[in-house]
Amino acid sequence: MSATDGVEVTFLGGLGEIGRNMATIEIDGRIGIVDVGVLFPDEEHLGVDLILADWSWLADRGDDVEGVFLTHGHLDHIGALPYLLRDLDRTLDVYGTRLTIAFCEAILEEWSDLPRPRYHEVEPGDRFTQGPFDVEAVQVSHSIPDGVAFAFRTPEGMIVHTGDFKLDQSPLDGRPTDLAHFARLGDEGVDLLLADSTGAESPGHVRPERTIGATIRQYLSEAEGLVVVASFASHVHRIQQVLDAALAVGRRPVFVGRSMVRNMAIAGELGYLDFDSDLAVDPNEVDRYDRSELIVVSTGSQGEPFSALSLMGSGEHRRLEVGEGDLVILASSLIPGNEQAVFRSINNLSRRGCTVIHGGVAHVHVSGHASREDLILFHNIVEPEHFVPVHGEHRHLRAHAEIARETGCLPEKVFICEDGDSLVLRDGEVTRSQGRPTSHVYIDGLLDDVGPALLRDRRRIGEDGICIAIVTIDTHARRKAADTVVTQKGVVFHEQADDILDAARKAVDTELEGLAAARFEDTAAISRHVVQALGRFWKQETGRRPFILPVVQEA
Repeated sequence: MSATDGVEVTFLGGLGEIGRNMATIEIDGRIGIVDVGVLFPDEEHLGVDLILADWSWLADRGDDVEGVFLTHGHLDHIGALPYLLRDLDRTLDVYGTRLTIAFCEAILEEWSDLPRPRYHEVEPGDRFTQGPFDVEAVQVSHSIPDGVAFAFRTPEGMIVHTGDFKLDQSPLDGRPTDLAHFARLGDEGVDLLLADSTGAESPGHVRPERTIGATIRQYLSEAEGLVVVASFASHVHRIQQVLDAALAVGRRPVFVGRSMVRNMAIAGELGYLDFDSDLAVDPNEVDRYDRSELIVVSTGSQGEPFSALSLMGSGEHRRLEVGEGDLVILASSLIPGNEQAVFRSINNLSRRGCTVIHGGVAHVHVSGHASREDLILFHNIVEPEHFVPVHGEHRHLRAHAEIARETGCLPEKVFICEDGDSLVLRDGEVTRSQGRPTSHVYIDGLLDDVGPALLRDRRRIGEDGICIAIVTIDTHARRKAADTVVTQKGVVFHEQADDILDAARKAVDTELEGLAAARFEDTAAISRHVVQALGRFWKQETGRRPFILPVVQEA
């Protein structure tokens, strides 16, 4: 996009969902990327490890990418950086605060064959340039330290992207969201504001993070058995309060879960976690201590099936067991889509005799996102000319859009966008443009994009089973050359299988006997007839339609 065409903002992820946060800003043909996050799969995404934004159009313009600007170190904002580096296959300039860059480096340690980024460490208040991008970092408070918003001064006006933020005026690190800085930007003139919408439906003001500490300490002082606290591995402030409470009542921490161990080591080394690491107990040595002397700080607050907490709940953890008299605290939010997994984890722990405390029954969690009254104050301070709600499900976006209108933004200057939408800022005015093709990119192990069709097949197999039919034909003689073989998994019980599979074979043979001899020269046609015959058969016999895989081979 040339200078005369304006500045284009394109949303690649994070609109209508919690995750995959990614947007681009294009100035005079040069592209800046704001965040590059992942979305974690739910139970519908069988076999999927991660979900990425679709940046296929960006990969075709890799040389035009000027830099990546990371607002903070949560995986839904930085987790896809390795995949972006791989797809663009070039070194990128990456801007972020010290903790954000450290977490990026930890992720990239698992990728040995990628171009390495050129990191540029920024502090709140820094103003810097990268190509045509004139960028200023603004301090924000969130559930992870070292978060920043970015203000982009462009030839067509100022764009502010808040990243994730809340208005906690007494944060543990003493670094609240810098409203005075935002006010100065507002006085200068914010032409387009992109702001976090996750808490827009929540009434009132978000409670300060430090208010949780007293609750956790109270539970720990009353606990007699082992205590397990599960949290996000990046939630340094939450874990700081857990450690403070633990030391106050004489318990020593045990960090479990790879990401928890890694992130706490990084946070401690960089000074974001105030804790004597010599007090930590190795998970291999827990048997040397009485259970009342320990507190386990664990991953798994979202019910992830192979997380440390889930393995404890199922009795499969190699080193730690929980049972009668133990206390488990889920000190994190419940991410939409994870409800079933979390409740399953809670029930498993309860069956083993644990008392489970979570945010629904006690004050053990506060949001990292500004609530409705906070957002009203924020909009009155910034006074944007145009506004786009970002980072949230569609209901959050609508609620935030209404807040913008209530605080003086003209209705025609409030844009509710979806992934793939583009806006153009020209001469201080914003209009919609053509946008980009977009989709979800599903990562399954070494497979890059398994695609929605494969996911549908997996769901169908999981729900109705699979039936495989092997038909051998002689294309010269134009007939079958061997007995039909039909087998199944997950369609019927094994005790019933022999008789019903005999009937299924007969259904296939009957279908093939009715074909003209010439059809036996066309293996694709034979496959279609096998699928039709077995589809009718299974629907009639079981009321289900299993996934049918025909294998037609020539003798």
